Amino acid sequence: MKVLLRNDIRGVGRRGDIVEVKKGFARNFLLPNGDALEANDIMEIQAASMRKARDVRDAQSREAAEVQRTLIEQASVSISARAGANGRLFGSVTEADVVNAIRTATNISLDRHQISMTEHIKELGSATVSATLFDGVVASVTVQVVAK
Repeated sequence: MKVLLRNDIRGVGRRGDIVEVKKGFARNFLLPNGDALEANDIMEIQAASMRKARDVRDAQSREAAEVQRTLIEQASVSISARAGANGRLFGSVTEADVVNAIRTATNISLDRHQISMTEHIKELGSATVSATLFDGVVASVTVQVVAK
């Protein structure tokens, strides 16, 4: 069944796309929730206008993410944590801790899911983590972990 997506649906498509989905998915999920309309030949004009609006919004969001990336990469991000005599932390520094440190350093609010770490920081010193601000815009953040 062909449908015109009214919202971005992960794994299916983005707003304004005309996609082919299974009938049950369309009838039981997309159409009742208002996430899609059943497509016909006339909807191509509506789909084009939706894609154009989406592209303009994406361009603005990308520009804002580029500005945020420069601010985050220039900022000095420091986290204080309790540590033992040998430099090991009692616990670890998580994505939520990094988000809070970025917020205090730059006034930029991020979600903890935007931060990617190979593993939680468990020792004093500096570590580099990445923050995905927009699709294709990734900021490298150097986090300095100091003892309380």
